[in-house]
Amino acid sequence: MSDLPYRDLAHWAAHHLESRPPRAKSLVMTLFGDVIRPHGGKLWLGSLIQLLAPFGISDRLVRTSVYRLAEEGWLSAQREGRRSQYTLRPEASRRFEHAYQRIYTPTYLAWNGKWTLVFSLPGLMMNSKQRADLRKELLWEGFCALSPTAFLHPNPDHTILDYILQAAQASAQVYVAKLEPAELPETRPLAQLIEESWDLALVAKGYGEFIRRFAPVRELLAGDRRYSDEQAFVARTLLIHEFRRIQLHDPQLPIELLPAGWAGKQAYELCRDIYRQVCGKAEQYILATLRAEDEHAPEAAPYFYERFDGLPQA
Repeated sequence: MSDLPYRDLAHWAAHHLESRPPRAKSLVMTLFGDVIRPHGGKLWLGSLIQLLAPFGISDRLVRTSVYRLAEEGWLSAQREGRRSQYTLRPEASRRFEHAYQRIYTPTYLAWNGKWTLVFSLPGLMMNSKQRADLRKELLWEGFCALSPTAFLHPNPDHTILDYILQAAQASAQVYVAKLEPAELPETRPLAQLIEESWDLALVAKGYGEFIRRFAPVRELLAGDRRYSDEQAFVARTLLIHEFRRIQLHDPQLPIELLPAGWAGKQAYELCRDIYRQVCGKAEQYILATLRAEDEHAPEAAPYFYERFDGLPQA
């Protein structure tokens, strides 16, 4: 007899939703990033209500969530008779691309031993909004703050860094430099810099909880148990929703600077394995739901199948 705590995927999903019910607005964000953006970036409100129904989210909460996201500049709304269609705004789409590429690529990358320093000098003044925007985005991208005007990271994506500087209108107010460690034996060891600059214990704890919650899903799928297209969609959405929340706190340091047995590597591989397994059936459910209201709803864009180093295509 199996020692799994769940009978099947539906039983696991019901338990997860009962113990960790997702907030409506946050789940809408997850859906637009993971599902809607590769399917053209727009959908009718009725389709969104249908997609969120399996998560126990009411029509009223869906309407409130998209209204707030539109007010915040993420979505634009178009009316056609009594129906409303919501579309990702261009700037929001770029931000989604920036945020979600962290999810679908490994968080543990090789390192060439060099550091990237972003700093400004007293004579290069930024206004308070520029400083706040730049600090927020750099910290979110995993930089540590050495001072109010200096930020350090061992392995940032320089395309994303350039985007951050331009979005904060700070390109002309900062210097970006490459640094190499000096071989001076009396200075503090590198391990202490890592420990003092990033709270990796908190990130590892989040990854550990993610593994505990989703490892049973991989086991259920490996057992070749029967599950519906809707159950595949629910599992995929909850998977990315939870993984995205942890990724917000991961500085994505190179593997050489991470503790041995880094839980982030295990969590990424678990997420990748489950996503690959359920994505086909989930896509069938997504397309059927979108095309119930819009027969021209597009298939997923080619870049969708590049996620997690390649997804199986139907």
